[in-house]
Amino acid sequence: MERRDVLRLLSGAAAASQFPLQAIAQDYPSKSVRVAVTTAPGGTSDILSRLTAKAMSDRLGQPFVIENLPGAGGNIATQSVHRAPADGYTLLSVAKVNVLANLLYEKLSFDFTRDFVSVGGIASGALVMLVHPSVPARTLPEFIAYAKANPTKLNYSTPGMGTDPHLSAEMLKMLAGIEMAHVPYRGGALALTDLIAGNVQVMFSNLPVGEFIRTGKLVGLGTTGLVRNPEFPDLPPIAETVPNYEVGVWYGYVARRGTPDDIVAKLNGALVAGLADPAVTKGISTLNAEPMRTTPAEFDKHVQAEQDRWGKVIKAANIRLN
Repeated sequence: MERRDVLRLLSGAAAASQFPLQAIAQDYPSKSVRVAVTTAPGGTSDILSRLTAKAMSDRLGQPFVIENLPGAGGNIATQSVHRAPADGYTLLSVAKVNVLANLLYEKLSFDFTRDFVSVGGIASGALVMLVHPSVPARTLPEFIAYAKANPTKLNYSTPGMGTDPHLSAEMLKMLAGIEMAHVPYRGGALALTDLIAGNVQVMFSNLPVGEFIRTGKLVGLGTTGLVRNPEFPDLPPIAETVPNYEVGVWYGYVARRGTPDDIVAKLNGALVAGLADPAVTKGISTLNAEPMRTTPAEFDKHVQAEQDRWGKVIKAANIRLN
């Protein structure tokens, strides 16, 4: 066989190998899409995932089915998606804890940076520091003074190890020089329920808590961002009392690396369009957050910046979760 014939055959084979991917991307989605959520129902990530999954389903014409897989700091859900085909029919709803997994845990079956590709951001915001009214403090300076005088009396609840509420509390402990014991739950709703019941004394959250604050069931002491929250204008940023304190929260979607670019683009287009829907925007605002509306590349850049920033904090504080 002549060289030109070999080249012609190889060229044809390469074109043929691309055809199935192009056809799959063109027809996508032709069945339901599974969305793995790292927390139990009722938490912030779950609420945001359900809001945006419905919006994406409406625009792409197939069901987006939420599957709650809480536990192990989000690693159970992440491993589930890591084992799934890279075809766009399984997405992972992520927050900061997921992209930091390889810094927090020593032995994982996946590498987040290597094994996942960004689809887009959902929302970003800040947390509110809450205490049970049994705590004799109504301002953050009073709380810090009480915590220093009573180093064994305060427990704080979180949706799990390595989550934003966990990192928020640990950063406050480190910068303010106080002690609190960590009580992890399998979701934010469960953690908030025990705070309201008085079984724990402190929590950082962006769940809808306005009514609990207004009725005196909970006391707000500050926000983890650098600006005041419009819903709670009287709550100062924690940084006004504790210099250099800041914890931003965010949520987004990723897929298995290897998912065709055209499918990722379709998913991102549906997500961005959904985030412009007034009903979705209103739902996000109840969680003290605002839509992100990023391209995959922009969200990937955001994720990389968060890994760099928090990687330094994790190493400095020697935080390990194994």
